[in-house]
Amino acid sequence: MAGVVIIGGSFGGLTAALELRRLLGRKAGITVVSDTDVFTFMPSLPWIAMGWRKPKDITLDLNRILAGKGIAFLQAAVRMIDTEKQEVDTGASRLHYDYLVIATGAHLDFETIPGLGPEKGFTNSIMTLDHAMETNRAWNRYLEGGGPVVVGATQGVSCFGPAYEFVFGVDHVLRKLGKRKKTPLFFVTSEPFLSHFGLGGVGKARRMMEDEFAEKDIKAFTNATIKEISPGRVSLADGTGLPFALSLFVPPFRGVDAVVASGLGNAKGFIEVDKYFRHCAHPNVYAAGVAVALPPREATPVPTGVPKTAYMTEHMAMLAAFNIAADIRGADKRALPVDELDVTCIADLGDRAVLMVAKPALAPRQRIYLKKSRWALWLKKVFEKYFLLKVKRGLMHLPRILW
Repeated sequence: MAGVVIIGGSFGGLTAALELRRLLGRKAGITVVSDTDVFTFMPSLPWIAMGWRKPKDITLDLNRILAGKGIAFLQAAVRMIDTEKQEVDTGASRLHYDYLVIATGAHLDFETIPGLGPEKGFTNSIMTLDHAMETNRAWNRYLEGGGPVVVGATQGVSCFGPAYEFVFGVDHVLRKLGKRKKTPLFFVTSEPFLSHFGLGGVGKARRMMEDEFAEKDIKAFTNATIKEISPGRVSLADGTGLPFALSLFVPPFRGVDAVVASGLGNAKGFIEVDKYFRHCAHPNVYAAGVAVALPPREATPVPTGVPKTAYMTEHMAMLAAFNIAADIRGADKRALPVDELDVTCIADLGDRAVLMVAKPALAPRQRIYLKKSRWALWLKKVFEKYFLLKVKRGLMHLPRILW
């Protein structure tokens, strides 16, 4: 019986594990290794920060989900991957694999900018559940006193959506409280223009987002490089200084330490894969999600990365699972070059949302769809429940979207 080890218990790892069990039944032993025993629906973390969701609304117990499918679970941090011995080292144990799926996500690289981050710096974050909960506490303290707010995405960022959603959430609440006219609201981004998103822009999204910022009087700084952050002040490389009583920034990503230490990543620690989502040098090692290297189509004046959304991650994981199962059964694999992945996302604008579809994610594209409406916000809320139900029941083969 083949042994499959999956590193990561979020969108990529959990999807791959559940789909492999469905495809192979008991023909493979599957083990998931994760440093947390909780699955978090990360697209809802901005809602946690605003107080619109509680942790129990968007989290599931990994032990319960996996045990019900006969999948072993080990809560541990991986230290090293030995591709010669085909072993995963957690320090306390070594797991042998015939096939490996790396779905670790990324390391949040707060260290790149002085003063960045919630632990050693002066800015908040919504990139983890703990960070989002701390941001909610900071947000509640802020509401008692008020003052300028600075939100943004630093140079090198590849995940811009949470910053947009948070700044629109702040605007929405302050307007409802009648405090918006007293609050300077700034948005700082490394993107060359609003709604570039590391994708080069999608259709008319630039015009749509610039109009949205103008209508809501949010001052945007594009092509921005952050020099440092000190208590109550963001300093940009061009000399601009922005005061804040509350700030939140999305940091750049790099590969996790285990991948870097094992020599499996590129210069930034991300894994280069072939059209089957296999490691280019190790055909029994697959990768999915943020851990995968996805180079931008074109350079930007200030460095940005290509996003790997939950939708894209789920697609990668499904393909990796299909191809591992095909290899075990001696069937044909399914190919999809990484730069031909589609993207579908819904961005919360506070009182409505924008639905964006790009096929493929990087230009030139076959299809683009953009729609800003209240029903898109409703759809985002419905999708949250739908995906959590899929995970809870182990039904990852159901459609990834509802439309």
